[in-house]
Amino acid sequence: MVGQKLDCRGCGNHLSKIFIDLGKSPLANSYLKKKDINKKEKIFPLKVFVCKKCYFVQLPEFENPKKIFSEYAYFSSFSSEWVAHARDYVDMITKKLKLNDKRLVMEIASNDGYLLQFFLKKKIPVLGIEPAKNIAKIAQKKGITTKVEFFGTKLALKLEQEGTKPDLIVANNVLAHVPKIHDFVEGLKIILNTNGVITIEVPHLLKLIKNIEFDTIYHEHYSYFSLNVLKDVFEKHNLTIFDVKEISTHGGSLRVFIKHEINQKLKISKNVERLLNKEREEGLQKMETYENFEIQVNKVKNELIEFLENAKKNKKKVIAYGAPAKGNTLLNFSNITNDLIEFTVDKNPYKQKRFLPGSHISIKKPEMIMKTNPDFILILPWNIKDEIIKQIKNMKKWEGKFVIPIPKLKII
Repeated sequence: MVGQKLDCRGCGNHLSKIFIDLGKSPLANSYLKKKDINKKEKIFPLKVFVCKKCYFVQLPEFENPKKIFSEYAYFSSFSSEWVAHARDYVDMITKKLKLNDKRLVMEIASNDGYLLQFFLKKKIPVLGIEPAKNIAKIAQKKGITTKVEFFGTKLALKLEQEGTKPDLIVANNVLAHVPKIHDFVEGLKIILNTNGVITIEVPHLLKLIKNIEFDTIYHEHYSYFSLNVLKDVFEKHNLTIFDVKEISTHGGSLRVFIKHEINQKLKISKNVERLLNKEREEGLQKMETYENFEIQVNKVKNELIEFLENAKKNKKKVIAYGAPAKGNTLLNFSNITNDLIEFTVDKNPYKQKRFLPGSHISIKKPEMIMKTNPDFILILPWNIKDEIIKQIKNMKKWEGKFVIPIPKLKII
């Protein structure tokens, strides 16, 4: 059975220390059709470990990535905030690396073309790698060359033989989704041009712990990274982190810039050592930091349950906004069902008319907000709460309020 061998993906040390046990739940993106609502759902342990040797936080591979990602429910372009983030990145990196029509940009987990479309507009050649067929089709319709495959050494060697050597490789929010991390990173090394650059964005473990972002833990996220862990992983493959930026996306992320170790043209920024030191000062190299996390998580859960039960007692209408994977972790860990939340809404047509896994809360179109005038809207994708609140300005007409569950229950 997948998931039985509990060895650290980073250093190979045996994993025995539990970081957080969130019980058992279905896959976070396994949305249900109405005909399947009464069928027994397949559930998996959501138990995360921390390595006592290198402090790598990770979830065992309880389900094969091919069963999770071959058809996927997350479409990047439905968040205007995320698309704006991608556009800003493209403008920045194009200028920084002096990209032009003679340079190749490759994105791994390119989704629906949310980012590569902006390189294409600048007439910079692009190649997308996206394992989900349903999403890749959308990118292809935009004119973005997209290979429907999983990335690793096998694909890297194949592309290299075909003469593909990218000058820039972009891998946003994909490294956490890879159980065989060394195969993935070795693939990056194989295919990257000699003087090329890799940029990777990952949610920052430091923010996850400080802001109690436990809902970002779900089965498709196999790894939770600190810069210290990333540095160790890449160095094993003769790749060097030469710069790092702290960015606000997904509750706090890192944008890491990587080069070949032999590339002396790119100097190592002081940002790298500065952030490594910050992580040490914040306790990421101390086991007690990890041991205290579960206590904080239970406080968040209990606050939310108490609020919803009081709302029900006082006959207040509560709905949710969004059907993100993180929301399913929050709801299932808290044992919240459609008894406490009437329904949720989501802009993604793929999710509409379906039901959230585990909680069985129905997913409707956003227009239902105005038809039902809820007293409270629980924002499940709290990382884009500002974008959502702007979308629903009419809430003031009936004195409706928004509920933000993390890091502490907030009503606005």
